[in-house]
Amino acid sequence: MKAASASEIKKELKTLEHKDLVELCLRLSRYKKENKELLTFLLYEADNLPHYIASVKEELDEIFAGVNTSSVFFAKKTIRKALRTANKYIRYAGDKTVEIEILLHFCTDFQGMRLDWKRSSLLSRIYDNQVKKIAAAIETLHEDLQYDYRRSFDRLK
Repeated sequence: MKAASASEIKKELKTLEHKDLVELCLRLSRYKKENKELLTFLLYEADNLPHYIASVKEELDEIFAGVNTSSVFFAKKTIRKALRTANKYIRYAGDKTVEIEILLHFCTDFQGMRLDWKRSSLLSRIYDNQVKKIAAAIETLHEDLQYDYRRSFDRLK
């Protein structure tokens, strides 16, 4: 089965009644955890982004608290998990300010680990890539917001 394009889906959804739309959303939420998480974000948390950002930061803190620093291999696995989680929540929000704040927090937690991650080329590359993402996201913002976030960003370097 070939999937329909987004515009075709949009046209079809416009023709449906409210009751049918609700049924489609509920059915969609049953199949994948990410669908359910996205619907939860859109329904309950999209209106309160500061609270959403705070909850994501707490979850990242918990993940970083469980990093096994006995070896770079185990640390890398947990750091990648934290990065996947951060990227998932960034994707849900679809907002550059949310992306910047979450990635800034990720990098701050990354720096705060009890591991000499700068000696590992793999961990250094993960960190550097996130710093590049932050810099690119800051460039897309309004000048006033750029100034505020650039001050936080410069502390990372």
